Formats: sequence, C-alpha cells, structure tokens
Amino acid sequence: MQFLGMNYNFIAVEGNIGAGKTTLTHKLAAHYGAQLLLEKFEDNTFLPKFYAEPDRYAFPLELSFLAERYQQLNQKNTNPNLFSDLVISDYFLSKSLIFARTNLSEEEFRLFWQLFDIMFQSVTKPDLLIYLYAPVDKLIQNIMRRGRPYEQEIQVSYLERIQSQYLEFLRKHADQLRVLVIDTSDLDFVANPADFQSILSLIEKRLSK
Repeated sequence: MQFLGMNYNFIAVEGNIGAGKTTLTHKLAAHYGAQLLLEKFEDNTFLPKFYAEPDRYAFPLELSFLAERYQQLNQKNTNPNLFSDLVISDYFLSKSLIFARTNLSEEEFRLFWQLFDIMFQSVTKPDLLIYLYAPVDKLIQNIMRRGRPYEQEIQVSYLERIQSQYLEFLRKHADQLRVLVIDTSDLDFVANPADFQSILSLIEKRLSK
C-alpha cells in the first residue's frame, strides 16, 4: 500500500480496553483495501476465568495470549505473502507486556519478560503503531455498551493502570517504533465521517515524517 508515494505493509492499532481498536481497524482496512489481522481473544478459555479469579489465572492467561499473538504476527515466516500487501491489525505484541506488567506478580513478570523480549526482537514491527487514547469514563461507557458479560465488573483503577503502562511503553520505545497517539475524547469515528477523515489525515501525516 502506498501513502504519499511511500510503501508500507503493516499498521497496528492499540489502546486500552474499550478504546475502539477493532472498530477502527475494520474501518481502516475497508478504506485502504488492506488485509485484517484480528486478535482471537474470544477463543481464549482463560479470559472469563481470569476476570472471576485474577490471582489464579493471570499467569496462564498472559502466557496463552503471548503465544497466540506471536504466532499470528510471525506468520510472515510461514506465509511470506501475508505482509506483501498492507495488513492492519487490532493489536501488537506490546499488548502482552502491558497487561502482564499490570496483572502479574513481580516474580511472574520477570519470567514473562524473558520470554517476551526474545519474541519482541524477532517479530515483525509495524510501520506505524496507532495508540487510541480515551479517558477512563469513556472506556467504561464503551465497555458497558458492548455488553460482554465478563467485562462488566472491570474497575476504574484497573483501566487506569493499563493506561499508565501503555503510555510508559510508548515513551520507552519511541526510538524503536513510529507511534501515533490519537486522543479520541471528542471523536466519534463511527458515526461522524469527518472524525474518521481526521484520523486518516493524522495517519498519513505521521507516515510522511
């Protein structure tokens, strides 16, 4: 796919729970005629168990997500054509680190980090990592609206910790990844075409730098 005369193959959309990652990914893929790469979180049997008993299921949940995300993102080794055209994903491997740092004990996280670091060095990096920022009250509204039963008890403090970890990761890896932070506080890119167009303009401007 060409943006302003330059070739790009991989864009990843990240954000907190309820930020609208998958929705925006679908819209971007439709606009640019790109392939979709979507996280298969609903197939993870540990997820509802984690929300019910986080201390018991955090470690197997994070390991299973790390393995699944790495396997999907590393398909370029088994399917060379996957990244020959533009691919837009609703996650990047960094998501595993953010949630593990929030959910695991220090001892568990040290082990997790060793595995993550090996995978992060070899996985395909996005040409652009988009981070959708939304205030926590908006995230709560979105979570309630979509109505997934296991998400309804998510605490404000948990979302705040996730948000903090994301922003710290983006700061630390600013020299390794091209990042675009989009504040969606006053945007409705689903209902308002002008808001979606403004996001497209931000993406293309960031990729031109």
